[in-house]
Amino acid sequence: MVVSVRRWLRRVLFVLLLGFFTVTMYGGCRLLAVWIAPDDPYRVPQGHALKVFHASDQQEGENGSIAERLRLFYWYGE
Repeated sequence: MVVSVRRWLRRVLFVLLLGFFTVTMYGGCRLLAVWIAPDDPYRVPQGHALKVFHASDQQEGENGSIAERLRLFYWYGE
């Protein structure tokens, strides 16, 4: 059996370069994701922002049943 050292060195070099570029790309993507993401996505909005959702204990009779609210949600897309 003939073992070519040059071929094995090329394969090892290829695996090392693949690993290096994979780690580099992963790190770059993580840095980009940290840069794009807001500091605190759950903070209270400032300025002219309005709170859209108000959690409250509403009775079903006030705004209709849950099925009616769901139908209106899908109808208006809001």
